[in-house]
Amino acid sequence: MKMLRDSFGRTFPYIRLSITDVCNFKCGYCLPNGYQKDKSDNRKFLSSKEIERLAKGLSELGVCKIRLTGGEPTVRKDFFDIVKILKNKTGIKKTVITTNGYRLDKIANQIAESGLDGINISIDSLNRETFKNVTGHDRLPEILKGIEKLQQLNFKNIKINAVLLKGINDNEKDFNEWSKFVKNNEIDFRYIELMQTGDGLDYFKKYHVPAKVFTNHINKNGWIFQTLGRDAGPSKNYINPSFKGKFGVIAPYSKDFCKSCNRLRITARGDLRLCLFGNTGISIRHLLQRDDQLEELKDLISKQLNFKKESHYLELGETGLMNNLSTTGG
Repeated sequence: MKMLRDSFGRTFPYIRLSITDVCNFKCGYCLPNGYQKDKSDNRKFLSSKEIERLAKGLSELGVCKIRLTGGEPTVRKDFFDIVKILKNKTGIKKTVITTNGYRLDKIANQIAESGLDGINISIDSLNRETFKNVTGHDRLPEILKGIEKLQQLNFKNIKINAVLLKGINDNEKDFNEWSKFVKNNEIDFRYIELMQTGDGLDYFKKYHVPAKVFTNHINKNGWIFQTLGRDAGPSKNYINPSFKGKFGVIAPYSKDFCKSCNRLRITARGDLRLCLFGNTGISIRHLLQRDDQLEELKDLISKQLNFKKESHYLELGETGLMNNLSTTGG
């Protein structure tokens, strides 16, 4: 099978597909003022038919995993229809989602029945007040209830992500809370190092803390580094024999972070982005209108990989086209 490959020999079995820019949370590091419609771009979000054609093409290019992201993907009324299409009509082996957990307690049954292969839930703190301050929503109890429901339904592959924020969730007390949580739950918890975005320089300067504050904690407490699978994300994972869950760290400012890059991004309006922080992005939507455009679509995506850079150069303060994380699916 043909594989997507760039000029540095990296292959891309994993696609992050945003299906909406809309988000109903107001997280300080992403949309502190809530979702604002981009009036300069009046294109509609990809339709379920366009998504089906896109996924078929990607599957024939060796992509085996698609992660649905947003904004918040579950705000789309046809969200479960899209999952069904990806699972049954496209040849994609793994379909997973990233969500803020909004209404998770209400839709847990549907998620379990949908055939989804995994779910990543953003929870920046297990402290209700801190959670509310970061997200603008007092929804932590219902999200935790939703996770419980998923576990009762024997749903596997639940991950929790938190953005590491200086003075908010970066101390030993927070780390110990999460330790207790993963000791008793078969859940992977990962801290993500705060990334600078075009709109968020002041926030970045105020709240960025290197991921090593958490890796130091992990190393002190007997966690063992675990190697990655082919379609794994960028998290460095750690296991501990006496814990049910795992810890992970996503550290985009670490040396050689981009060497293991294995994923591309497609925006909610059909632009292919080679990097979360890249300067290049082209629309592939014109090739999603008819079934007989499949070969042309595959050809265009393959050729674009010649333009993928070796690194995101975030450490040099380059943020590319990225104004805020919701526009490219985080």
